[in-house]
Amino acid sequence: MSGMFNSVPAMRTGYDKDEVDEFFEHARQAYEGRTADRLTSADIQASTFDLTRGGYNTHEVDAALDRLEAAFIARQRAEYAAAHGQQAWMNALAERARSLYGRLGRPDGEKFAPADRGSQGYDKDDVDDLCDRLIGYFDRQEPLTAGDIRSATFGRARGPEAYDEASVDAFLSRAVEVLLGVE
Repeated sequence: MSGMFNSVPAMRTGYDKDEVDEFFEHARQAYEGRTADRLTSADIQASTFDLTRGGYNTHEVDAALDRLEAAFIARQRAEYAAAHGQQAWMNALAERARSLYGRLGRPDGEKFAPADRGSQGYDKDDVDDLCDRLIGYFDRQEPLTAGDIRSATFGRARGPEAYDEASVDAFLSRAVEVLLGVE
């Protein structure tokens, strides 16, 4: 499977080629049903690769992971809709979206756990701005895509101005799943 992605120059770091090739081969087999191992969108989101000199271009691999996740969710949607109907899929998706509302309804600056004392985290204002966009999407059908969430960047902050990165990342992963389920 080598050659799926461009390599970075030998003196730069990229994702370990063997790890990436192995992951994508496993994903292909799982998608084609040729392995008993199931692969979920959460598995794809959680995939990580070591950095090595001359490895694969990280941006290309990350973009491919995004497309792979979308393909798995689209297939999940098709299978679920075939078995239970399209409305049942939308109802299940709406329930997942409602699970996000608990945080979205919190006041700005209090939506997520604060960063550990002395640790860096995401700037609260930046994260709250993205949460406002999610509220606009859910409440007023304002445009927002999974790609918009994935490409969001947050400033760095410390102390009371910072949210814990892990809790924000977990929430945004669920939001991406919901948006991909609709797209």
